[in-house]
Amino acid sequence: MEFEEIYATYWQKIFRLCMGYVNDYDQAQDLAQETFITVWEQLPKLRNGSIVGTWIFRIASNNCLRQIRKEKRYPKAELPIYLVNENRIDIEPKIQLLHKCISELPEIDRIIISLELENIKQAEIAKIVGLSEANIRVKIHRIKERLTQKFKENGQ
Repeated sequence: MEFEEIYATYWQKIFRLCMGYVNDYDQAQDLAQETFITVWEQLPKLRNGSIVGTWIFRIASNNCLRQIRKEKRYPKAELPIYLVNENRIDIEPKIQLLHKCISELPEIDRIIISLELENIKQAEIAKIVGLSEANIRVKIHRIKERLTQKFKENGQ
């Protein structure tokens, strides 16, 4: 598979996965871009027969987790109001709320539900996160219950 084809196929999915982690449009774009830089650099090393999607999602998840850990060590200050970019694409309010709710979940739950929302097969999610398929099914059910509760709490 060529890089251009991989990029076209996975960009939106990886971006949404990153949004689920960080709930920040610009930061999600940066993380998605970092993911594809790594994909570009590592593509020649990908073994024939490897599942490209699983590989890319694992790279993206690791990038997001690294970023979250970095932010915990180095809290960021707010930018002055005149530096905030107002040319950002508006995201539908319910989608924003979903990203906000997902970003409040524990790290492993964020990756699981983000992959589930991308219609990744549960067997593949299990390989990406290193859990059994049965455990993934249970976790997805519980995560959905928690997200439903958060939506109810927010009047949705």
